[in-house]
Amino acid sequence: MKTFEVVLTKSYVVRVEAENQTDASQLVEFFTSDVQDISSENDTKEHNFTIQDIDCKVNEAMECKEI
Repeated sequence: MKTFEVVLTKSYVVRVEAENQTDASQLVEFFTSDVQDISSENDTKEHNFTIQDIDCKVNEAMECKEI
């Protein structure tokens, strides 16, 4: 077997309830990881937000090289 290093780009549309646009952007960046909500119940209560849905729109290998 050979080993490859792949640069993978993913883009998502995330629906989130938050206090304002800045909070929504920052909270989604921090509390998401590969199509899953990684926030805890405590996180959502402390920061007053709820991630409702995450939908992967782009999943593309940009570069692939043998290492």
